Formats: sequence, structure tokens, C-alpha cells
Amino acid sequence: MLCRNEVRGALLYLLIVIATYFFFQTVIVITHEHIHSTTAFLLGNMQNPLAIEWGNPITLSGWDEGVSYSSLFASGLGVHAAVIAVMPLIFHAVVVTCGIFILKSGAFVRRKWAFHLIFWFIIVNLAELIAYMPMRSFSSHGDIGNINHGLGLSPWPAAVFGTALVLIWLWYLLRYVLPGMNAVVTPGSKVNKYITLIVMAFFLFLFSGGIRLAEANDWIMGTIAFIAFFLVIWFCRPEMSWVIAAEEAALM
Repeated sequence: MLCRNEVRGALLYLLIVIATYFFFQTVIVITHEHIHSTTAFLLGNMQNPLAIEWGNPITLSGWDEGVSYSSLFASGLGVHAAVIAVMPLIFHAVVVTCGIFILKSGAFVRRKWAFHLIFWFIIVNLAELIAYMPMRSFSSHGDIGNINHGLGLSPWPAAVFGTALVLIWLWYLLRYVLPGMNAVVTPGSKVNKYITLIVMAFFLFLFSGGIRLAEANDWIMGTIAFIAFFLVIWFCRPEMSWVIAAEEAALM
């Protein structure tokens, strides 16, 4: 049984994790839309790169970059539309790749709060990539739909290539970075390690993807997202021998 201090500490940690995630989510949503609009401005397809439509930073609804993709397609500027659509995804990919490399390198192994912030910044960006590439690869609208339409591509290249990239990122995240998070930020607290694991899996697979897909009656991708959520929790739980060994290795 947990004592009162342990419960209080776990609740405080949970609040810090959620506050960190939603702060970074707001930053990333605003950044994402402005990358779209700035790219459109640089290509001469938008007059004001600051003229995005603001939405709800918590539910992620109502946001729009203000780019008229239909006008671009009608004008024969499909390549411009594809470039505008893909640039934020490239940004997210660079952030995730660099973030994983930095944390895996051990550079922040003695800096608890810096590790915490970089970790959740990675999760926010990776959640964006998972929501777009594996889960919406066959969408006829949104960023992936605009990329495929603009370049005249089948959805399959985005689905295969995007899923492969996401699996690679997940492997390094779960195999090396998550154990490092346990060892550096929540050492000695199995409860807090579970909080990190469950909240991470929820935001990666359900919050920005699985739940919305299920609500939209996309039961195939929605079911895959829910399965991924439970599989990650099961195979990455703190008492697993490989997790314990990886935590020890992260501190060396």
C-alpha cells in the first residue's frame, strides 16, 4: 500500500507531467500552423504568415494555417501545396530524431528537469507524426492528403515509409530513452515510472489519434492505436528485466 506522502508525490508528478505536455502541445500546434503559413508566404502563396486561425490548444480543434489548398490545386500549384503541407512534418521529424539522439547520448543523465522537458517535447512531436503518418496515411484531406494530391502520389508510399520511420523512432524511444527517463527523472518510484509510461502511451496512441479515429468510425486504425497503447504498457512496464537493465545502462 502507498503511504500518504507517496500518493501526494505521485499526484504532484502526474500534474507536472500533464502540465508539461499541454504546454508543449500548445507551443507545437502554434508552431506547426505557422510553419505552414510561413512556407506559403515564402512561396508567394500567402500575404501574411501570421494570419492563421486560432483554435483550442487542449482539444486541438479549430486550428488552421489559413492556406487555401483548393486554390493552389485549381491554379496548378500542386507542388507548392505539397511543400506547404510537408514542412511541419519535417520539423517534427527533426525534433524527434535530434531529441532521441541527445537523450540517448547521456548528455543530460545528471540533469533531471532538462531530461524531463526534452523527453516530453519529443513525445509531443512524435504524437503529431503518429497521428499523421500511420493513422491518416489514406486520408484525402489534411496534410497527408494535400501532399499526396499535390504530388500525384498513391497513399501507399506515405503509409509504408511513414510507418517504418515511426517504428524506428518508437524502438529507440522505448528501448533507450524511456529507461533513461525512469533512471534520471523517477528513480526509486515505480508509481511515477508507471505514470510516465501510461501518460506517454496515452498521448502517443490515443489522445491525438486512436480516440478521434474511433469517433470517426475508422475502426481499423482506431483499434490498432488501442492495441499499440496496451502493448507498449505491457512490454515496457518497470518491472521487466530488460527495462531494469536498460535503466542501469543509462546511468553508466
